[in-house]
Amino acid sequence: MFGKHYHDRHGRRFARGDWQGHGGRHGERGQFHLRGGRGRVFDQGDLRFVILRLIAERPRHGYEIIKDIEDRLAGSYSPSPGVIYPTLTLLEELGYASVGASEGGKKLYTITAEGSAALEANKATVEAIFARMAEVNAAHGGGPKPQLVRAMHNLKLALRMRLARGPLTEAQVEAIVATLDAAAVAVERS
Repeated sequence: MFGKHYHDRHGRRFARGDWQGHGGRHGERGQFHLRGGRGRVFDQGDLRFVILRLIAERPRHGYEIIKDIEDRLAGSYSPSPGVIYPTLTLLEELGYASVGASEGGKKLYTITAEGSAALEANKATVEAIFARMAEVNAAHGGGPKPQLVRAMHNLKLALRMRLARGPLTEAQVEAIVATLDAAAVAVERS
């Protein structure tokens, strides 16, 4: 009633500390799914605990968090920056994380005493989430390496972004085609 209140993207109001049940952006009710629709990775609110625990292990940049989650899930799920950065901002607003600048102006996220207390208060839930992540890793560990999956998605995204900027000249089309063909030959020979 008297504390600081926040609103989620649907306009629902919640108070500081009442963040576990709000949020999520993929699937119904904040559920995050594995690639190919092979099951759910995170329930609503789980990703916040994952991020909080990762920054409790050591301070991290947003990209490092994305990469770590992807690695822990054997490449079967990679959270987008559009999911990670708003969650980091929320954790900061709730007082669970603090931000400092590091090399290159990137934000470095660190857990606060309040964040550590929230992790401790939800220790069983956090352990269950990480156990589920370990199971996914074991089940999908034989697939392509996360770095390879990420590189494939980066290429697809780069092409989409470039095409969305507008029409290409004939010279640009030729340059892109030559680059893609050269990459295909290099992959085949590796």
